[in-house]
Amino acid sequence: MLHIRDALQPITLLALCQYSYCITIERLISVMLFGCGSVAQVTTSENTKGEYLSVNLGFALCTTFGIYISKGVSGAHLNPAVSLSLCFLGRFPWTRLPFYVISQVFGAFLGAATVALQYYDAIFHYMAGIFSTYPAEYLSVWGGVVDQVIGTAALLVCVLALSDCRNNPAPPGLEPILVGAVVMVIGISMGSNSGYAINPARDIRPRVFTFIAGWSDEVFRTGDGWWWWVPLGAPCVGGLVGSLIYELLIGVHHPEPDLNKTVVTLQELEGVQQNSDEPKEFSIVCQEMAM
Repeated sequence: MLHIRDALQPITLLALCQYSYCITIERLISVMLFGCGSVAQVTTSENTKGEYLSVNLGFALCTTFGIYISKGVSGAHLNPAVSLSLCFLGRFPWTRLPFYVISQVFGAFLGAATVALQYYDAIFHYMAGIFSTYPAEYLSVWGGVVDQVIGTAALLVCVLALSDCRNNPAPPGLEPILVGAVVMVIGISMGSNSGYAINPARDIRPRVFTFIAGWSDEVFRTGDGWWWWVPLGAPCVGGLVGSLIYELLIGVHHPEPDLNKTVVTLQELEGVQQNSDEPKEFSIVCQEMAM
């Protein structure tokens, strides 16, 4: 999920359009359609067809399928805070960041509109909280910022660990499932304060949609007029904090790879391949050399 296969290749307009289209679709189909759809079902049924755990499972599974849908094309960037953090770490080109963020936000808007269309008859009897996050009555401004920073930092620490080939990465093909599990455990443990947005695109564009759909400017003035910017800015800060924590406490402590041993291993594998009709995989060795 973290690395785009041609991140270092020249960027063309066609490639950017392909990436942007794929990101928009993944946001529409997965994170907003299934995630907000689970909230809509629980809310409009008054907890008779689901409960808080259903919402956590909905967002966890939609993250999993969103990664599977677009991993091979766009790198499965579902979260602007993650994309920003990868740019900060030098793992993703800054020139692509604006296109990715715009696509993520636009896809979230379309997803919210789709859920509203599907639940149109029931949804206007309930609050706009189906689409965006809102603070609990007891939550202060500082408490909301801290809540989002900690939640997004935890997300980045786990995601970076799952993709770090120098550590103990997730088995190939299981990354989306484990990232979905990370989202679920954050929701189970950190969701009561404000609904664990931990994703700027997941919150701001659906909030704009609810404003357009008739909930007026109350969607921005809730929480004494301050809350709307917290899930927009705090997750970006949390993503950078989580990235720094992982790099400083884990990343810089990995032993340097033995290049001589790697070259010998490559030569041995090439010799085995010449004597065998079966193709050999060199992905692990190549990853070691690239680090």
